[in-house]
Amino acid sequence: MATKRVIGINEKLPLLESLPLSFQHLTAMFGATILVPILIGVDPAIALLMNGIGTLIYILVTRGGIPAYLGSSFAFIAPASLIISSGGGLAHAQSGFIFFGIFFVLISFVVKLWGIRWIDVVMPPAVMGAVVAIIGLELAPVAVRQAGLAPWPTDAGKVVAAFTPDTNTLIVSMFTLAVGIIGIVMFRGFMKVIPILTAVIAGYLLALGMNMVDTAKISEAAWFALPKFGAPVFDLNAIVIIAPACIVVLAEHISHLIVTGKITENDLMKKPGLHRSLLGDGISNIVSGLVGSPPNTTYGENIGVMAITRVYSVWVIGGAALLAIAFSMIGKVSAAISTIPTPVMGGITMLLYGVIAVQGFRMYVEQKVDFSRNRNMVLGALTFVAGISGAGIQIGTVELKGMALAAIVGVVLSLIFWLFDNLGLLNKES
Repeated sequence: MATKRVIGINEKLPLLESLPLSFQHLTAMFGATILVPILIGVDPAIALLMNGIGTLIYILVTRGGIPAYLGSSFAFIAPASLIISSGGGLAHAQSGFIFFGIFFVLISFVVKLWGIRWIDVVMPPAVMGAVVAIIGLELAPVAVRQAGLAPWPTDAGKVVAAFTPDTNTLIVSMFTLAVGIIGIVMFRGFMKVIPILTAVIAGYLLALGMNMVDTAKISEAAWFALPKFGAPVFDLNAIVIIAPACIVVLAEHISHLIVTGKITENDLMKKPGLHRSLLGDGISNIVSGLVGSPPNTTYGENIGVMAITRVYSVWVIGGAALLAIAFSMIGKVSAAISTIPTPVMGGITMLLYGVIAVQGFRMYVEQKVDFSRNRNMVLGALTFVAGISGAGIQIGTVELKGMALAAIVGVVLSLIFWLFDNLGLLNKES
């Protein structure tokens, strides 16, 4: 295959060419997609399995017209962790995951009938950028604690007065972080697509050499093992906590589709259409939520792979999905993933959570948000304060705080300003 050749969306390749290209897509999404379930305490194998099945569902619903891979969404880490840690457990969080899928299905019909202009009214860039940034900022304290740079809170919610970092923890976490940084800024070719995975592997090997890995768990695992499935429990509180993240992922989904369309030089928003893309993603998440997997979303990592390789074949994406399904059933692989030490995760999540936060600020730049306008200044300021101040609102059994509270505050203010604008009540600086 010529290096400059463009492989179209519906073009098939020989198996010997498709297999390594599919494996490349699997590698690109692997590190991030298993990181999400690890962080919220879910079996990574079930996420990998449902990522693969979900991608196949997506390809079917979009009639093979969009080369997109569905991986675990980072937007749900904070709300899912809150639900699980508060005693509800994964089963309760699953009701929120299913709601997310239903939300996308409903929005797909709305988009088919009325388009997408209303999204800018409900959550304009000034709010969206802040909410995305808060996702990373809200998780940052967890990363530094896992990395051994800060103490964990006690049962009373207070940190210990004196804190002495563990040397081995710091060595592993900082080494992992260093490899990740070097990979992002220095790796070339195929390696520059997988700096996160490379860093995790490097940190894992170092931890293994320092006897920080539970190797007995790997040796005791069977070669073939089905992932752990779990039934959902309906929980309105979980749905309310998950709901704000749905809006964030909606904006992310639309952005990914636009970018993919530009890369492939196809207007994917029109054909097969945003409505089909949302419908495929929504159905995938309903199925995932029913069996105990974290929510899926279209993956920027795989979009990057396509941009680099100029291989846009949906058949290659489908091959990656089949490989993911196969890997999810190899018990020793799942066991090895589940034994990744906390310092390794801490080192890499310091980078990842920071990157998530920066994506919010990047949105301000790309959307050219003008903060000299009073409306944007107020929306951004109050959304940030609501999200990172620690403020919380209790409504019955539901507590809104962090990203959830920030999104609600941003949406309410946006709708109020939109109404004032249409009534001619805003001043000229707004």
